[in-house]
Amino acid sequence: MAETIKLVDVTKCDGCRACMVSCKNWNDLPSEMEDFHGSYQSHEKITANTWNVLTFNEQERKDGGLDWLFRHSSCLHCTEAACEKACPENAISHTEFGSVVVDYDTCVGCGYCVQACGFDAINLATYVDKNGKEFRKAQKCTQCTDRLEEGLQPACATACHTGAIVYGDKDELLSSAEDRLAQIKERYPNANIYNPQGISGTNTVYILADKPKTYGLPENPKVALSQIVWKDYAQPIGKMMLGATTMAVIGSFIATNLNKKNHSSEGDQSHE
Repeated sequence: MAETIKLVDVTKCDGCRACMVSCKNWNDLPSEMEDFHGSYQSHEKITANTWNVLTFNEQERKDGGLDWLFRHSSCLHCTEAACEKACPENAISHTEFGSVVVDYDTCVGCGYCVQACGFDAINLATYVDKNGKEFRKAQKCTQCTDRLEEGLQPACATACHTGAIVYGDKDELLSSAEDRLAQIKERYPNANIYNPQGISGTNTVYILADKPKTYGLPENPKVALSQIVWKDYAQPIGKMMLGATTMAVIGSFIATNLNKKNHSSEGDQSHE
């Protein structure tokens, strides 16, 4: 299966928010009313029930003009995902499409993934069970994995009328991103392709008109070494040791019971 990515060209975005609406509709996410923050931006940030937010930033040009810097902000689906490394229950994993998804049945709502994510793209949603008890689950953009499994495009890409969000073959889109970068460099000298290699790249790649920090993105994100050690070494070894301990306990239990049976048999024979 060929690798695929979502490419977001912010220079083509006109701020219509169709991506936000389509995401809400497809994933059946509840609306969230927010107070006015002094901006055209509808929501301040990504939440557990708003999986993508179109950010609005005003930037003054040297000639005195004004540029709107829009960004379709959602989970980047990191190749080395900090949220996946931080999860103690293995509830977060990569799919065959490279998307990072949460298994809601396995998630215990601990919040470690929220703390680990350098993009603030995953959050905890609070629910109430039939007994009135509250519980939490981690939620975020799935890159419409359920649609991809049916041969469809992500809802945001389908809704985008300017072609700012496209989904397809990784090599083809990365090549087109390089071509687009060459076209816009004169107008946007700081334009760049955001696909951070500190986390081995992302499944959502951006063409940015300015430096990542202008859009609230970390320059060179990395997974903390402590998370790598915990997930890739300590946790597997711990499970092996737990398994060995469990087997030793079971073995001891069986041996003890066999000894009791043997002694009981010997006692019965002596009485005879």
